[in-house]
Amino acid sequence: MNTRPDQPLRLGTRRSKLAMSQSGHVAEAVRAITGRPVELVEITTYGDVSREHLAQIGGTGVFVTALRDALLRREVDFAVHSLKDLPTAQPDDLVIAAMPRREDARDALVARDGLTFEQLPDGARIGTGSPRRTAQLNHYARSLGKRIETVPIRGNVDTRIGFVRAGELDAVVLAAAGLNRIGRSDEATDLLSVDHVLPAPGQGALAVECLASDSDLIAALGELDDPHTRAAVTAERSLLAALEAGCSAPVGAFADLLADGQTVNEMRLRGVVGTLDGSTLVQLSTTGPVPQSYDEAMSLGRELADEMLAKGAAGLMGERSL
Repeated sequence: MNTRPDQPLRLGTRRSKLAMSQSGHVAEAVRAITGRPVELVEITTYGDVSREHLAQIGGTGVFVTALRDALLRREVDFAVHSLKDLPTAQPDDLVIAAMPRREDARDALVARDGLTFEQLPDGARIGTGSPRRTAQLNHYARSLGKRIETVPIRGNVDTRIGFVRAGELDAVVLAAAGLNRIGRSDEATDLLSVDHVLPAPGQGALAVECLASDSDLIAALGELDDPHTRAAVTAERSLLAALEAGCSAPVGAFADLLADGQTVNEMRLRGVVGTLDGSTLVQLSTTGPVPQSYDEAMSLGRELADEMLAKGAAGLMGERSL
């Protein structure tokens, strides 16, 4: 890290409104910690320019590679990612120096006429580009004795909500964290309980990444790290890796911390894999002491993945919507 106090730190970010908002919050925090100016460097990724559905272009890494290349070329000093976009394998020459406190991990419904999911009519058309959401939304609808039609969509928040406002869709499903970060949480008509729809592994969390050789910057960024968030998302991503599934697979995972009074003493990890039509889900959970190390968090995820595989999860993940 260039240690001249007047030298701006360069933060690499995607160009979307959501990414710029996320990166802006991190930039303010880094300015406060280091006393250094931070400038945002906008980088266009393949996922931003491709119009294909994420499941077709591979999902994992399409929003990340260009940012990582800029880090490795030293065009930026650090980068901010949505953690759910990161591949589970971490490159040796880069390090996630901080995972700040997680936002709301749930999925949010934005529906016409202020409807909740349970109020949607039979046959409602719901927009989502996520196989994970498709599988669980269909299962949720089945549990309510009705049928929905999921419609694959792409685009930023404005584009997606625009389908509802224009009457093309009855609802869309987005990450609650994204709506919160751009100040549009009031547009959600329902927040989907994790009891019905598990989020993507790492959803709602950010990853602040830099070169593994930049020890000064790693130390500074480390002050933004939230240990409980890191333990939870490490367990979730370990489950995803052990199931050998990328972010285009219908896998949901969520780790939450269970408190006894004021003391957080246990972590519950839940995982789900399902067929896209929602007819079959493998959904399991495990509870144990809060992981105190990376290895403990990783083993929690692997153990639950093994149980899910024993229940037939691999066969369900083989299905694709292509």
